[in-house]
Amino acid sequence: MRVRVLPVVICLAGSLVAVGASAQPPDVPLRLSLTEAVRLAVERSPSLDAARQSAVAAQTDIAAAKRWANPVARFSSEGYNGDPAGAGFFSQQELVLDLEQEFDLAGKRGHRAAVATAAAASAGFSVDDQARQLRADVRRAYFQLVLARLDAELARASLEEIDKVIAVNRSRYQQGEVSGSELRRLEVERLRFSEDAFQADLATRNSRTLLLALMGSPRLDLAVEPSDTLQVPPSKAEPGPADAAALVARAVAARPDVAAARKDRERAEAEAALQRALKTPNLSVSGGMRRDFGVNGLAWGVSMPVPLFDRNAPGIARADAERRAADSRARAMELAVSLEVQQALNLVDVNRQRVQLVERDYLAKAREARDSVLAAYRAGESELLDYLDAQRVYRDVQRAYNRALLDYRLSLFQLDAAAGANPGDLP
Repeated sequence: MRVRVLPVVICLAGSLVAVGASAQPPDVPLRLSLTEAVRLAVERSPSLDAARQSAVAAQTDIAAAKRWANPVARFSSEGYNGDPAGAGFFSQQELVLDLEQEFDLAGKRGHRAAVATAAAASAGFSVDDQARQLRADVRRAYFQLVLARLDAELARASLEEIDKVIAVNRSRYQQGEVSGSELRRLEVERLRFSEDAFQADLATRNSRTLLLALMGSPRLDLAVEPSDTLQVPPSKAEPGPADAAALVARAVAARPDVAAARKDRERAEAEAALQRALKTPNLSVSGGMRRDFGVNGLAWGVSMPVPLFDRNAPGIARADAERRAADSRARAMELAVSLEVQQALNLVDVNRQRVQLVERDYLAKAREARDSVLAAYRAGESELLDYLDAQRVYRDVQRAYNRALLDYRLSLFQLDAAAGANPGDLP
């Protein structure tokens, strides 16, 4: 019997590679905190890394703007008659060899360096602003995963509870204590709870996948679990209306997008200065050696364009318009940041009131009502519809409470991002 050795070896090698790959630890911890998620996202985000590389490329423009123009070397020959009876080859013609160097006047090189420096600084602040937005996206995705897991647990608990009731009713039906229609109604009602469980499971998976994608993980199927809860830490004080002016001032001073707009305004001002300097022509100085039919001598010269018809009036007008536009954009950015901070403060205040209202007036009452109706229904003292209504009300109230907690958490993060701060930086 002939044995095929090579395919067997290939299969075994492939199995070993697969086992080794599965044995490698995941690149993201399976028990994930919010701080760790934000750190991994900032470190691994490909879009943020692309912005960093663009900022690095902008830095190279500064060195390019400060360089001198390359000198121009020229060699020319005129008047060679090709007479073999005459003098030597180099004595039968006019030869000129010289170097020409162009010099920037009116501080053009400094103005170009100022334009490049402001543009590079604006690119750097744009990277910081993109990181700020990425942190906000990660926090939002993280707590959406927390909410999805809470909804999934609530759906599973409700499903388990109704399964227990169905089991009790089946036993009571066999004993003739309940009708078959009531049992069937309860079994059909179970479909709604099952649909809730499926939807909650899908939301959990999608939220987890989104979080992994934001963190730049090559694997989007990792079963990461968040370690933080929706509850706001008691150590985090809540800003009030009196803090609005201070937060607005801090945001205008600290937000990287505001700083980028200001640097863009500086770049436009430097560009306007450069365009004004360009109306002054550059000076070119040349010098070299000249051999005129056997006679050697020095050659030098100075040249400059005569600004008779073109004094760069269109370039100056365009640069002035762009400078005014950049100034308007910077002022509009400051106004938009002030509005964003004030709206974030309003959102924090409203969401805090929502959480307090649901906690104080609805959550405990809905739980007590469900438990009492369930006990009465099991004892035969309540109708099926009463039990189903109480179960739905409790589920809806619990969901509303979880979403209120999520909105409250996200509003605090939105305020942090609007004020240009990291979590915990605000008073």
